[in-house]
Amino acid sequence: MNREQTEEKIKWIKDTFERRLSYELNLLRVSGPMIVPQNGINDDLGGLHSVTFGTEAGEIEIVQSLAKWKRMRLKDFDTSKFTGIYVDMNAIRPHEKADRLHSYYVDQWDWELIISRENRNRFYLENVVKTIHKIINSYLDKDRKYPAEPLFIDSEELYYKYPDLTPKEREYNIVKEYGAVFIEQIGKTLPDGSIHDSRADDYDDWNLNGDLLYWYDPIQGPMEISSMGIRVDASSLNYQLSVTGRTDKLGNEYHKLISDNLLPLTIGGGIGQSRLCMLIMGAEHIGQVQASVWPEREIRWCEERGIQLL
Repeated sequence: MNREQTEEKIKWIKDTFERRLSYELNLLRVSGPMIVPQNGINDDLGGLHSVTFGTEAGEIEIVQSLAKWKRMRLKDFDTSKFTGIYVDMNAIRPHEKADRLHSYYVDQWDWELIISRENRNRFYLENVVKTIHKIINSYLDKDRKYPAEPLFIDSEELYYKYPDLTPKEREYNIVKEYGAVFIEQIGKTLPDGSIHDSRADDYDDWNLNGDLLYWYDPIQGPMEISSMGIRVDASSLNYQLSVTGRTDKLGNEYHKLISDNLLPLTIGGGIGQSRLCMLIMGAEHIGQVQASVWPEREIRWCEERGIQLL
């Protein structure tokens, strides 16, 4: 495809996918911020710092994701017609190591859905994952489709399946074998004292979250398309902050609202827009479907292979 055809395809995927997501999960599209106050509402991605700058309104942070902001926003909505919201989110993550799958610029659909106390369980989480997987699979040609449902496996089960491998090696093996996998309980401590991957201590419940990964032939490896989870309640928030030694966060407005049971119980996550376009279009580098800034090594790598960056 030439540049114009590429841009048209990207637009079609993004336009149609967000409509499908909105319909299947009954979500209202809302406006989301690019900047937030430095008050604990930004996603710290498990301890990684965002870009900050001073203004007359105080210290401002560029968004890394809107995991906590969405739950705060839902508190103000009349959800008689919609059960949740989604945001066309743009973020900057300066700590990323830019490569074929990672960029300093992040675009994703950040969504959040109100649930009942009874739905705070693994069964409900997996049903939402199945819905999102079904939408993704519907975009792929017959010979490229994944299994009708992903494999569900938690990080401890994966640890015992491959006890001598690193977490990334475990992901590689399980996703290569099954094609589509949802790895659950990210952030939970494993039997050897490690964790499968870092996850912020104040939005996902580590027992009720996970990452959705697909085997992607162009890179001969797994590609994470979505991270999601049932959010912390007062009990799990206090436990996880005690594990990380960050109980000081309880002084922030967001954390106080959870501790006082004043925020709705929710499930939410992010779906990578550029990675989804890669998956559907068969791109070899995320820069083929996203305009960004790249280190010289990435530019050279693409030039050597005739890959055209946007």
